Amino acid sequence: MHEHVEDAINLMWQRYDEPLTMTDLAGAALLSKFHFTRVFRMATGTSPGRFLAAVRFYRAKHLLLRTSLSITDISYCVGYNSLGTFTTRFAKCVGVAPGQYRQLARTGTGMVAPPGRADDPAQCGTVFGRLAVPPSDRRIRVYVGVFESPILQGTPVSCDIVEYSGHYLLSAVPPGEWYVCAAAVEADNFDVAPWERKPMFFGSGVPVSVRAASTSRVDIALHPTRALDPPILMVIPELDSCKPPAEIAAMEQARSS
Repeated sequence: MHEHVEDAINLMWQRYDEPLTMTDLAGAALLSKFHFTRVFRMATGTSPGRFLAAVRFYRAKHLLLRTSLSITDISYCVGYNSLGTFTTRFAKCVGVAPGQYRQLARTGTGMVAPPGRADDPAQCGTVFGRLAVPPSDRRIRVYVGVFESPILQGTPVSCDIVEYSGHYLLSAVPPGEWYVCAAAVEADNFDVAPWERKPMFFGSGVPVSVRAASTSRVDIALHPTRALDPPILMVIPELDSCKPPAEIAAMEQARSS
């Protein structure tokens, strides 16, 4: 069934600027709407509607990076007729507003930090685990975060950065049902234009239920990115920065010193 789901995903990438309906997507997959929705969620971990929105905002990020188009024009380019709706949803899915995202990319600012929360630390939990990353001869950096869904979007409620394989630790995770997701990127990829950079590996753990003062283990096996993986929307410097490599290296050295 995965090939049918991939056909629908290909349609999303080809016609993301159009008002695609569930009938259009199910038709591309040669499935009934009911069966398509169920099969799509099983294959990708999310709904067709959320996947399509992720595709649109991923394209919007690229347009913000590689063009001087106004935010209004970009909203139309990715299928939104309302600038307000586009801006609000972009900010929720990416973690920052479109204009701020463009500025972050130009200044080489790193991943957006989790917001200050009012949760009592004593009422939060901890999630830890091991990352299994496929072998690679490149320098790998893995971003791990706690999200509301299996899509790396918005600002994680807790995050960690791991060099290649190893253990991660996510503290101060509020009680609730969460997903632990990880993306591995090439740490020395700044000679490639941002809109051509791709995550190397992706992984999403099973849903984890966090309770006050609890400790949960979620091991994640990452795999090479594939068509079924939702686009990564959160701000990751190795994917989103427009800064030259020498400036990025200097910033990394300053952060580590």
